[in-house]
Amino acid sequence: MTTREIGEEVSKPDITPKHKKPFKLSLQQKNWILSFHIGFAALWTGTVLSMFLIALRNKDTANADILFALNSAINLLDDVVVIPAAIGSVLTATILCWQTNYGFFKFYWVITKWVLTTGLMIFGTFWLFPWGNTAETIALAEGLNAFKNPLYLFDTRGVLIGSLLQLSFLFVIIAISTLKPWGKRISKQSKVVQ
Repeated sequence: MTTREIGEEVSKPDITPKHKKPFKLSLQQKNWILSFHIGFAALWTGTVLSMFLIALRNKDTANADILFALNSAINLLDDVVVIPAAIGSVLTATILCWQTNYGFFKFYWVITKWVLTTGLMIFGTFWLFPWGNTAETIALAEGLNAFKNPLYLFDTRGVLIGSLLQLSFLFVIIAISTLKPWGKRISKQSKVVQ
């Protein structure tokens, strides 16, 4: 047993949490980021719906200029709205996961949204985007003869079906965000305590 001298200060134990975040969003900041996140998701979803409708209309075109214009419009929407909206959605989601109690791996619904969003971005980048670009190039070069080109037919069908799939998964992601159907993951610390 040790004794203390009069006036000697007692060292206080460090009670700060070990994993404290250096910065955490205030409620108002979180709401602003969440608003931007919802806005980006709405832009992404609405534009993919527009791309699907244009691709659907593209099947029955009887004018070469309109055929090119429709394919060009699909690519313009993808380049100018879908890609920035998808990036904005991912960036705001990253901030929300990093700076709120959601975390990246605490909830099954958050993990599911990350997996689906990553899948959509990979599909859009490596399949949907090239299909749209190729269809536009062929429509410009061949006009209505593009309908006789098997590559054009494959790519436009890919854009039509791909945009419908992307739209469906975006609606699933929105439903997951709204319903938050799965609970919190059981962490290793919780298992040890039980």
